[in-house]
Amino acid sequence: MFVAPWIWGTVTILCCFYWLLIGRRRRRRQGEPPLENGFLPYLGCALQFGANPLEFLREKQKKHGHIFTCRIAGKYIHFLTDPFSYHSLIRHGKHLDWKKFHFATSAKAFGHGSIDPTEGNTTENFHQTFIRTLQGNALDPLIEAMMENLQYVMLQSRTSKLQPNTWVTEGLYAFCCRVMFESGFLTLFGTEFNASHDKNLWKQETERAHILNALENFKEFDKIFPALVAGLPIHLFKSAHSAREKLGEALLHKNLLKRKKLSELVTLRMFLNDTLSTFDDKEKAKTHVAVLWASQANTIPATFWSLFYLIKSPEAMRAATEEVQTTLESAGEKISFGSTNISLNRKQLDNMPILDSIIKEAMRLSSASMTFRVAKEDFTLHLEKDLYNIRRDDIVALYPQLLHFDPEIYDDPLTFKYDRYLDENGGEKTDFYRNGRKLKYYYMPFGTGIAKCPGRLFAVHEIKQFLTLLLSYFEIELIDSNVQCPTLDQSRAGLGILQPTSDVDFRYRLKFL
Repeated sequence: MFVAPWIWGTVTILCCFYWLLIGRRRRRRQGEPPLENGFLPYLGCALQFGANPLEFLREKQKKHGHIFTCRIAGKYIHFLTDPFSYHSLIRHGKHLDWKKFHFATSAKAFGHGSIDPTEGNTTENFHQTFIRTLQGNALDPLIEAMMENLQYVMLQSRTSKLQPNTWVTEGLYAFCCRVMFESGFLTLFGTEFNASHDKNLWKQETERAHILNALENFKEFDKIFPALVAGLPIHLFKSAHSAREKLGEALLHKNLLKRKKLSELVTLRMFLNDTLSTFDDKEKAKTHVAVLWASQANTIPATFWSLFYLIKSPEAMRAATEEVQTTLESAGEKISFGSTNISLNRKQLDNMPILDSIIKEAMRLSSASMTFRVAKEDFTLHLEKDLYNIRRDDIVALYPQLLHFDPEIYDDPLTFKYDRYLDENGGEKTDFYRNGRKLKYYYMPFGTGIAKCPGRLFAVHEIKQFLTLLLSYFEIELIDSNVQCPTLDQSRAGLGILQPTSDVDFRYRLKFL
């Protein structure tokens, strides 16, 4: 779950060698933002940024103002820190490319060929594929399948361990990881058998063992993901490389075709891989590994933080439990441990503002995503009050944690407040201000503009379903009610929701109905 600290040491050695070959420091030109080259060759400010991105950027913001340039791992990144200038990235769309960085990172991390249509390997528009299969009407079957799979994983696949009046103790992160991965895998990549009709326990346990083995491979690969993004070759990490290859083997088209109830996302991606790409079978499978990683890597820690803060706050627990009960009653749903599952549709899940607020607040406190745009050409960036010259291939970036932890926007920003995103009528709060001005951008864990995460709606619904079912079927409590909030793993800054640096023990048992 956690990245070894020696990774950055390896990066430093390799980058210093690289600098000896090609390195040279940039000089600031007239009209350009203030420049921080850093002290280390090639790496520049990478180590200071990686140690604590928020404090590093706050320090540079105080020194330079609302825009400045940092050399990080050979790239020149212009950080915009004024939320009223965030719209500049969208307004300058013709000069800025949001795909280039993501395409390069995906190929580097997952090992497939370039998915940039301009390079000839494929003509698939990946972003449109995700929007088509993860939003709008396509959400309904995903939500239905996830609801069914969550209940199967929580209740049926572990029946031997779940007995009334018997507490089960487990790490909270480990629990969220296991339940969300298994349920999400079944939802996207289907099943080897029909669990609702085939009660063969051997088949159930065999499939579960395969998925949990995939989870172990996922964790091994995910552990070194920040190093891959930083540019280290995966061959330096033997066990992670092996784990990625095993995941790819499981997701070969010939293996996926044996599975039932594949999601529209996966079936469409298989079709487009076969008809629009020149990828070989292994590369096609690695594009599915990318889909698996994207569906789990941020959802799992977001689920953990949502559940941790919920259990930790008695006030939040009371409000959420009452909302879940009210929603189930209005939907005519009864909780039972028989053959009938709870079923809530998208509209009913959308009408749960308290859970929405809890999830948003948990993600606000744990998100460290970064929005990147690469300059296609030299151009002038127009901000609210100033103009700055940007060079071709430079990166313009937003770091929304600056926004999320700004005390002028969020009162007491380091404290979890379950109702922070509720208005006075108990609905969604959308009015947030800075210096008396209303903000358009105040909550950004999923990015912004056209590059906004296309799976964000499904991810929030997944977490909401998880919390609803957990509160419905189980009594849950922390082993130590006074446990401190785990610190955030800063090695994953820029990649989305940060994982905890340590797990927290909790216990759960089936409710008496």
